[in-house]
Amino acid sequence: MKKRKNKSFEIPLEVLAEEALKKAVAKAIADHKRAGDSIVIWKDGKVVRVPADQIVVREPETKYPK
Repeated sequence: MKKRKNKSFEIPLEVLAEEALKKAVAKAIADHKRAGDSIVIWKDGKVVRVPADQIVVREPETKYPK
């Protein structure tokens, strides 16, 4: 395994973990839409079922600290 020479560019583990989680959730939501399965979300303090035809799949944003 190679070590990075520029230590100031290393991304904290918690940032990488959050990014991986967001990508996994986006993939799971896209899989549900593709399969025609609804999803259940928490909205305005209530549990709401979203039918597959109303699911909006968004690509997660990548935010690295400066």
